Amino acid sequence: MIKMLKSVLNEYGLDWTINRGLYSAKLKIMTKIPVVEQLFEKRISIKRINIFDFDLEPIKEFLLKLSKKEQKIIIEVADKAINGVITGFSSIDLDYGKPINWHLNPLTGFENNKELKWYKIPDFDNEVGDIKVIWEASRLTHFLYFARAYLITRDDKYYKAFSGQLENWLKNNPYSYGSNYKCGQEATLRMTNVLISYSVFNYFGLITEKDKQHVFEIVEGSYKKVLSNFFYAHKCIKNNHTFTEFLGLIIGAWCSEDNVKLQNAYKLMDKEIINQFLPDGGFTQYSFNYHRFTLQIFECLFKISEKTGIYITETERIKNSILLLYNVQAENGDVPNYGSNDGALIFPLSICDYRDFRPVLNTMYVLMTGKRLYEKGPYDEELLWFGGSTDLPVERRTLKSIAFEYSGFYVLRSEDSFLMTCLQDYKSRPAHMDQLHIDIWHKGINVLCDSGTHSYASELGKELSSTIGHNVVKLPGIEQMNKRGAFLVTDWTKQDSAFHSDSEFKGKMESKNGYSHERIIRTFKKSYLIEDWVKGESKTCDFIFHTPCEVKIKENGFVLFMDNNEIVSVKTEGDISIIESYRSLYYLRKEKINRVQVTQEVNNGICNAKFEITLH
Repeated sequence: MIKMLKSVLNEYGLDWTINRGLYSAKLKIMTKIPVVEQLFEKRISIKRINIFDFDLEPIKEFLLKLSKKEQKIIIEVADKAINGVITGFSSIDLDYGKPINWHLNPLTGFENNKELKWYKIPDFDNEVGDIKVIWEASRLTHFLYFARAYLITRDDKYYKAFSGQLENWLKNNPYSYGSNYKCGQEATLRMTNVLISYSVFNYFGLITEKDKQHVFEIVEGSYKKVLSNFFYAHKCIKNNHTFTEFLGLIIGAWCSEDNVKLQNAYKLMDKEIINQFLPDGGFTQYSFNYHRFTLQIFECLFKISEKTGIYITETERIKNSILLLYNVQAENGDVPNYGSNDGALIFPLSICDYRDFRPVLNTMYVLMTGKRLYEKGPYDEELLWFGGSTDLPVERRTLKSIAFEYSGFYVLRSEDSFLMTCLQDYKSRPAHMDQLHIDIWHKGINVLCDSGTHSYASELGKELSSTIGHNVVKLPGIEQMNKRGAFLVTDWTKQDSAFHSDSEFKGKMESKNGYSHERIIRTFKKSYLIEDWVKGESKTCDFIFHTPCEVKIKENGFVLFMDNNEIVSVKTEGDISIIESYRSLYYLRKEKINRVQVTQEVNNGICNAKFEITLH
């Protein structure tokens, strides 16, 4: 315990440790003396709600030009949501019933008590299950599908669903009671989705005075939640939650006509961009999914800045962050499944798949530069919602080997393929044990992949985020770092050295758990050569490779097949075994893959291994 506390102080800092302790004390005091909650509440008065103005005619025209099949996808998601079946985490159907039970986890059949104050409800309950499943319906993301389906069909049933579910939500979620008031981020997203949808139905003259009053109530309750618990997001979390709640502050302040709070919230946003985005664009939450999440917060912020008249000034790091993700993209818009991935696509405003990053990157690049990153495509709907015109020039960029040294991402490209490895010098809390992990993409296939996340509240999720879930070296019984609970990682690894050129990467990391790993990668026209040096007190080393491909072991290595076609061969030495494993490309979904484990002996505390990877 003393060792862990020392590590927390050294890595998280004294300020974070004190603030986290103060927040824990706040929760305990409120639990014992409920009246104390009132000390943290702010008096507010919502005076206006028309913060979004969309040019809906081009959006409607775009939607009507989609194929019947693509339109059907939008309509089916909306129709299911009318009946309480919500598309959760961008991938699975969750049946909350009709009318919707806003406190139910459909996967377990259990619900949290809606009459309990939010601070009396645990984040993790073995019986109820992952609280994120409860939250998913109350984000009201499906309201965006109601709006889009209405633009396609002009069927009033989508407005009626919006109106009825909004009223039902308010009836069953009185302020500060139940699961749905536990998190300021959830409150902000709920408020934003309601305001976007309201603006669409109001444009067509469907909104009643009763609807308008309900929107006022949603904004008031959401803004109050953000204000009452803002200390936690600002001082303790320091990740995508912070940006979301800053957005909540801006929306709430504008709706309250409080110019002082509005100006201050923009200043906080600028400061947080510097805190969490590195000069080369890396996001210090160490997750591509949360990186995109935050970019969507920014595109929404740019849209409402048309009303507030105030804009963030720290744009260079955001532009660089767009280009970082652009440089690790496959042709279909997918990226390595790097870091924590909770399935969040907070504004699903295109027909593109959840794993396609092009809608966000293209929209944000237009907002930053006035130029497109890609030729016109299905991802342009999001641009119409947040960025305006699609008739803009394309800035053509050549993908090449590149290093993002501040962020610790290194890309090597060869013909028809690219390799990404990561070696961070951690600036904030890491989540996955993935130092020196390698992702290889060949002809659009992620042949060597990251296992993903699955769930923060599952045993599989714990395994996938651990060392064994990544393409790294694994010493028996030893993790790269140590983890307590779902999120607290201590004893951060250290980046000892890193070098990158157009054809080579060389990096070394030191684990505080008693070993070091140096990885050298060289790229050629159709191959990669990987050499590993491991120093540590162990009898063996396991070199791990995860792949969605079929695997066959050969005398001098192994071969990867896709649809019976040999696409990659790996030449190496050692004891090779194939272990059934899983990866999660979408939260709460898993698929079987293969884990190839190459075991070699350690001699005099040193293990040296080579892998010649040939692409076919």
